[in-house]
Amino acid sequence: MKTESIIDIGRRVVRIEKEAIAAVEERIGENFEKAVKTILESSGKVIVTGMGKSGAIAKKISSTLASTGTTSLFLHPAEGVHGDLGMVLKNDVIIAISKSGETAEIIHLLPSFRRLDVPVIALTGNKNSTLSRYAAVSLDISVKEEACPNDLAPTASTTVTLAIGDALAVALLQSRGFSAEDFALLHPGGALGKKLLLRVSDLMETGDLTPFCYKEDLMRAAVLEMAHKRGICPVVDREKNLLGVLTTGDLNRLMEKTENIFQIPVNDVMNTQPKYIYKDDLAAIAYKEMEKYRVIALPVVDKNKKLVGVLHLHDLMQEGIS
Repeated sequence: MKTESIIDIGRRVVRIEKEAIAAVEERIGENFEKAVKTILESSGKVIVTGMGKSGAIAKKISSTLASTGTTSLFLHPAEGVHGDLGMVLKNDVIIAISKSGETAEIIHLLPSFRRLDVPVIALTGNKNSTLSRYAAVSLDISVKEEACPNDLAPTASTTVTLAIGDALAVALLQSRGFSAEDFALLHPGGALGKKLLLRVSDLMETGDLTPFCYKEDLMRAAVLEMAHKRGICPVVDREKNLLGVLTTGDLNRLMEKTENIFQIPVNDVMNTQPKYIYKDDLAAIAYKEMEKYRVIALPVVDKNKKLVGVLHLHDLMQEGIS
């Protein structure tokens, strides 16, 4: 028999897990909907529990729920029977994970869950198991085969369980109307926090650092503004309404065809359909706009389209926004 190559092993594992995910997609139906509604209708938190590899997946599911607007904690079932059961309160919901549905540590917790009158959502591969029969809702995580050649080590089954957990979290997120701003409040640290929390108004240049000129000005005034204030010059009226913009690109094109540019009216050169960004927009949106239009700076306006500042690509990148 030909020995399976390392590459073949890797591909076989991925194929088995891909097929397991495809199979479980077909099983998402009324029970899945009932599980989501059970959580939505509860006023408490979601307690996720599991032993061994299932415990590791339970921690991930709990973490995903917590970061997407569903208050959640992980309960180690062995610790649960020695006091940690105190974290479970009336109005909570339990998600219990067990491939066999007969994990002793979880089965030992079921009478306590019954006394507390908390519903149990089972994630199990055995619909006839003790856990499945006890649960208010049972979701099928069975797989045709594990990726382990001995069909023992949880591999495909843990992948399926994780996918079901993600599906629950996203269904709950969308049902609650959980927004990017809500997500940002739960992720204030690091690059992700910056990307989701920083607004254009936090990074834009304002006041005397904001370049501008009037449409009736001559190009000499605009060039001086651009030279002193980083290569862009928004054009406004006397009430600071944004009318247009001049960039170094506009200046270069003008110099290529005209020798004496300084006496030309700004109104003859400016782009009358300028790209701009609102001061309350997320900085990440501004970055995408700059990338889309290949510009290094944008005028910043308020809700009435009055110029309030200028945002530079360099400042976004310096803050790790990309």
